[in-house]
Amino acid sequence: MSLAATTYSYITLRDDGVAFIAGSTMKVAELVAEVQAYGWSPEELHFQHPHLSLGQIHSALAYYWDHKDTLDRELAQALREAEEHRAAAGPSAFSRFWS
Repeated sequence: MSLAATTYSYITLRDDGVAFIAGSTMKVAELVAEVQAYGWSPEELHFQHPHLSLGQIHSALAYYWDHKDTLDRELAQALREAEEHRAAAGPSAFSRFWS
């Protein structure tokens, strides 16, 4: 009996290496961020994103665990950039109104 290697059937890579869930505009890192932030299970992710199948979600999570270091760096970079933008924007008009 011979075995054939398989790949992540629901994951596509952009030219710059960013992983997306095939058939969607969602990055694998975005889905992982929701797991990290909210502790959501695959079933809850499916409830929150009904346009994604459980197969797509599980494939994305498997891809994450196999590429954890790369995706963790991508998430950390996104958080740094968000914080830089937040700091550059200063306080919102709403928060100044209520201060």
